[in-house]
Amino acid sequence: MSGDPTSRCVGAMVTRAISVWGLLVLLVLLVIVFSLLKPETFLTYFNIRSILSNKSVQALAALSVFIPMVANQFDLSAGFNIGISQVLAIGLQGQGWPWWAAVAAVLALGALVGLVNGTLITRVRIDSFIATLGTGTVLYGLNAWYTGGQQVLASLPDAFLAISGDIWIVPAPALYALVASLVLWVVFEYLPLGRYLYVLGASPRAAELNGISARKYVTLGFVAAGTLAAFAGVVLQSQLQVGQSSVGQEYLLPAFTAALLGATSIRPGRVNVWGTVLAVAVLAVTVAGLNQLGAPFFVEPLFNGSMLILAVGLAVQAAQRRQRRGTEADRAAEAGRSAPVIE
Repeated sequence: MSGDPTSRCVGAMVTRAISVWGLLVLLVLLVIVFSLLKPETFLTYFNIRSILSNKSVQALAALSVFIPMVANQFDLSAGFNIGISQVLAIGLQGQGWPWWAAVAAVLALGALVGLVNGTLITRVRIDSFIATLGTGTVLYGLNAWYTGGQQVLASLPDAFLAISGDIWIVPAPALYALVASLVLWVVFEYLPLGRYLYVLGASPRAAELNGISARKYVTLGFVAAGTLAAFAGVVLQSQLQVGQSSVGQEYLLPAFTAALLGATSIRPGRVNVWGTVLAVAVLAVTVAGLNQLGAPFFVEPLFNGSMLILAVGLAVQAAQRRQRRGTEADRAAEAGRSAPVIE
């Protein structure tokens, strides 16, 4: 049975390749299928541009919830943050603020929301699920109070509208999402801050023993997440050009779905930037394709909810496999150290 080890090795390599690149393969297959089903409309510049422009806010939202998720924390305030940010971005301009001052104020508010979240979690010791749900609900209440339940209208300058315009032939929001992805990739793959957050997520006790401050780094992560969510709200307002208190919450579920589904690819077993981006692309292409096939309006929330359940299950299984591989590697290393040396 000399071929058995080779077969097992090949099988392990194939399984590993599927787990790493599964989302990318699925994305390619979805593009091919929808292109064959709707050849006259799907793979066109107009449709591709529409997907890139409309789903870039979703990508920014997914990246914002990804940041604290690295440290095993959850930011349920992200959708409400986007909602109040898009309202204030137009409301402050309607009150006479210059567009750049309104944007700066919105980003500052997003950072403040992140600081409050981080403080409640690391100092007051409230669970992140409860703390961020509470701050998000407060933001929703403030948003409803500010708008009075009405649409907020104002004349927006061309410079602000250009935020969601095109750069050459590429929608600017897609470039924002790409730049944010590259920055986060560098931070989490090459800089101490990102590695510290991964350690805090994997083992808070080990992080504490190594002098990694959860108060400092988790709070910084939430501040970054809040700022990025607020920026997503600014981009969204540049697209909508009208403030609505009900807008924003619908971005929360797809954001968590993408971040969790991304944990099953590229770096299986842990949330990662490019897995999250691929998951956003898979969700966006699927929804766009279903819409072109004439799917009713309620299919999208049904699909997103189902994908969230699937993503959680797959992410848990991938994390368990990663943990098992680490345990087996530790045992092998221990066996190697304890083996007698034959001279």
